[in-house]
Amino acid sequence: MSKDELSEFVSSQATRLGVPGVAVGVLLDGRETYASHGVTSLANPLPVDENTLFPVASVSKTFTATALMRLVSRGKVDLDAPVRRYVPELRLADERAAARITVLNLLNHTAGLDWNLIDDGKGDRSLAGLVEKLPGLPLIAPPGARASYSQAGYNLAGRIVEKVTGLPFEQAVKSLVLEPVGLTDTVYGLAEAMVRKFAVGYNRAEDGELRVARPWNAFKEGARDDNPGGGLASSVSDLLRWARFQLGDGDGLLPAADLHRMREETVGLRGSTLGDGFGICWFLHDFDGLRGIGHGGSGNGQFAELLIVPERDFAVVSLANLGPDGHPLNQSVVRWALAHYLGVTEKRAQPLPYDGTRARHVVGRYEIDAMNLDITTDGTRLTLGVGIKPEIREASDEEMPPDHPAAAIGFLPGDGDEYVVTEGGLEGQRGYFSRDADGTITGVDIAGRLFNRVGQAS
Repeated sequence: MSKDELSEFVSSQATRLGVPGVAVGVLLDGRETYASHGVTSLANPLPVDENTLFPVASVSKTFTATALMRLVSRGKVDLDAPVRRYVPELRLADERAAARITVLNLLNHTAGLDWNLIDDGKGDRSLAGLVEKLPGLPLIAPPGARASYSQAGYNLAGRIVEKVTGLPFEQAVKSLVLEPVGLTDTVYGLAEAMVRKFAVGYNRAEDGELRVARPWNAFKEGARDDNPGGGLASSVSDLLRWARFQLGDGDGLLPAADLHRMREETVGLRGSTLGDGFGICWFLHDFDGLRGIGHGGSGNGQFAELLIVPERDFAVVSLANLGPDGHPLNQSVVRWALAHYLGVTEKRAQPLPYDGTRARHVVGRYEIDAMNLDITTDGTRLTLGVGIKPEIREASDEEMPPDHPAAAIGFLPGDGDEYVVTEGGLEGQRGYFSRDADGTITGVDIAGRLFNRVGQAS
């Protein structure tokens, strides 16, 4: 597959979706191929290339997890040990849960913690301060009962790294992972990013205008509490170097058995576009018997995607700087790369025709700590809209990403509770509705997160 063909596809998709800048890299059998389109900034344009930094958001979790695995390999952390062995001051709304949560529960999102704490901008915003606030975080399930994606869980994992190493989190990850692997353009914080070429993020307003996304990396300078779960910026070239490390035998930094253990399923996922299960951090994929591992990231006007297929010595990275259209662009790049480099065609879920009775059963408002999700029907189609709670927007002094307006969803064949989004910025996302023992709908999963049902849609 030629570089020209990859470049042509990337440019056509970026143009179609109006994405200002995108960088893509493909690794196959040791050979790297890059393609870029557009500019770092509409106001101060520089051409995007493989060395341009983008915030990678939750792809940062793969670095946090690997740093912890280095501590595991040294005998300093036990994955099956309770978190309190390393963070004895941990308190939660439920004392039994606080005592039972293990390190592995944090790394595979089975701790039962809600998505994240609301940042009120007050008090101690370090990881130690985050732990002090955790009693106010809702619990959605007993530890180990189910997977639900939790930013707070990874931030707590970052506090373990600090306690065990005696170093600030960013410094610990730099010494454990970034420097040994040679990732010179993978950095935390604005101070490091601003001395390199970086891509400005944008959000598309309701009138179609592209507006600069502020803050740049979805956190304020000096606010470190989200760094373990999403604080890194990186380039396509560095992320392919990261993929090479994950494809290898640990390079003397991590025993191969421990590195490869991260790819083994620890918990399954139901009806999720993100993957078929979790390893240790990684989302696991099955492409007709060909196994892949990956992780995505979504920030304020910035989207990242990394997929690795160990059996074929293959990886693809896509970074884009527009919300929400950067997400479908990255997904299209991954699908194209799988098809054209590996001959793998990802099957797209096909929804059933609209069923009014089933639709009425799921209509309602669902929520997590920071967002509302409304499912409505007009009698002809079922729609899902999700956005940041108004009170959160009003209380924040930062601009926030726009909401996802109501978009059509359709039920999938099977038990009747799985669905797929069929349009908009979340097109292709799959999820499912949860029920209690009586069969009553109690929640809805989307993007790996459980939203609990709280009432009728507004």
